[in-house]
Amino acid sequence: MRNLTLLTDLYQLSMMNGYVETNTADKKAIFDLFYRVAPGLDFAVVAGLEQAIQYINDLRFDDDDIAYLKSLNLFGDKFFKKIHNFKFTGSIRAMREGEIVFPSEPIMTVTATLFECQLVETALLNIINHQTLIATKALKVTQETDGGVAEFGLRRAQGADAGVYGARAAMIGGCKSTSNVLAGKMFGVKVTGTMSHSWILGFESEEVAFRTYARIYPNNCLLLVDTYDTLHSGVPNAIKIFAELRASGHKPVGIRLDSGDLAYLSREARIALDNAGFSDAKIFASGDIDENIIASLKTQDAKIDMWGIGTKLITSYSTPSLGGVFKLAGIYENDKLIPKMKFSDTQEKITNPGDKTVLRIYKKDGMAAADLIALKNEVFDTNKSLTIFHPIETWKSKTFTEFSLRELPVDIFKDGECVYNSPTIEDIILYAKKCKDEFWPEYKRLINPHVYKVDLSDGLYTMRQALLKKNMLLRSYE
Repeated sequence: MRNLTLLTDLYQLSMMNGYVETNTADKKAIFDLFYRVAPGLDFAVVAGLEQAIQYINDLRFDDDDIAYLKSLNLFGDKFFKKIHNFKFTGSIRAMREGEIVFPSEPIMTVTATLFECQLVETALLNIINHQTLIATKALKVTQETDGGVAEFGLRRAQGADAGVYGARAAMIGGCKSTSNVLAGKMFGVKVTGTMSHSWILGFESEEVAFRTYARIYPNNCLLLVDTYDTLHSGVPNAIKIFAELRASGHKPVGIRLDSGDLAYLSREARIALDNAGFSDAKIFASGDIDENIIASLKTQDAKIDMWGIGTKLITSYSTPSLGGVFKLAGIYENDKLIPKMKFSDTQEKITNPGDKTVLRIYKKDGMAAADLIALKNEVFDTNKSLTIFHPIETWKSKTFTEFSLRELPVDIFKDGECVYNSPTIEDIILYAKKCKDEFWPEYKRLINPHVYKVDLSDGLYTMRQALLKKNMLLRSYE
C-alpha cells in the first residue's frame, strides 16, 4: 500500500504544529469516529478496517514529504523534529468489518497523543466513510434479491480507488461477485462478466455474435439479448444457440436484459425459455438498478434470477456520504481523563463524552434487541434485570430480564503495535451475514423501518448531563 501519511487536511498539520509550539503535542487524548443520523442511514455496515490498519502501520514522513512541508513555510523546526522518524504509538479499538452499527456509536476509538490523533483523523474518515457507505448500500440492494447480485460499477466509480475498494465493500455488504478484475486479484473475490453490445454490433448479425461467443465460452455462455429487439430477436437467437450448445454437451448459463421494461421482458423471456426446454437458464438483469427498483420489480412478478448493479451501488446514488466524524471525547491531565463534548443548538451534533464502548443486547432467542453506548469501565450483571431509556425522551424505557450482552469494539492497536489479526475476506463476508441475520427484517426494510433502540448507560448519561449543565451555566454568564 502506498504511503498515505500526507492524506490529510492542512488544518490537521497546522493544529499539530500548534500543539508542538504550545508544548501540548504529547497530551494523551481520546477521539471517536462515528456517523450521525442521516436519511437512508438508519444503520450501516462497517467496512474498511483492514485498509485503516495498513494506513496506520505505514505511517511515516519520508524525505520528499518533509521537503514538501518545508516548502509551505508554515511549520517550525520543532514540528519537523517531531515528525522525523515518526511512528504511531497509540491504541485503537474498533468494530469489526461486517458489524452492524447505528448513528452515534463509535465505530473506532483512537487513544493517542493529540499530535497523533490529529494526523490520522482525515485518512481514517476517508477510508471508513467510503467503504462503510458502499457496504451499507450493498446490503440494502442484496437483501431485496436473496443475494444474487454482481457489482458492476467500476466504470462509474469516482476514481480508481473508489472502484477497487468500493468493490471490496460491496462484497462485504452481500454481493456475490464483481466485474472489477483488479479487486478480484487484490482481495481474492470472485470476478464475473459477459459481453457488451459492442460485441454483438461487431458481427454481421446477432446470431453470429452469439454463436461465436458460445464457441469460445461454451461453459460460461450468458448472452446479452437487448441489442436489437429483445423478444423478437435476442431471446429467439439465444434459444437457438442454447440448443446448439446442449447438442454439443454443454449447458448454457442464461440471458441478460439491460434495458426496457424489465418486468414484462423477463416474464416473456421466462415463458419462451421454459417452452424451449431451458427452464434452468437464468435471467440476469442490469441497467441503473437499485434496491427500490428491485423491490418494485418483485411486486410486478419479474422473473429475474440475478442482478448486475453498477452506478447506483458504487456511488451510493441515493445517499452520497456517510457523514462520519472524528470527535474529541476526552483529554488526560496527570493520568486523569477529563471528558470533553461538543455542544450545539442542533441536537444531533452534540457528542458523547468519555472513554466509551458499545454493548449489544440480545434476547434469549438470540436476536438483537437494543444497543447501549456505555462508559468503558461500567460493569453490567446479566443475572440482574437491565433497564434502558431513550437519551432524549427519557420517559421511554425498556427492561430486559433474560438477556445477554456482546461488546462490539475489539482491540486493534495497543501502544502502537497491531494486536488484531485481520480475517480473510471470506470470513468477513460470513461475519457480515451473521451480523445481518441477528436483526429482524423490520429493522432493515426500505420503507419506514422499525426504530432500533440505541440508548446511553446510566454512567454515560450522568456524565453527559453534568457537562451539559456546566455549559448552560457558563453560557448564562455571557
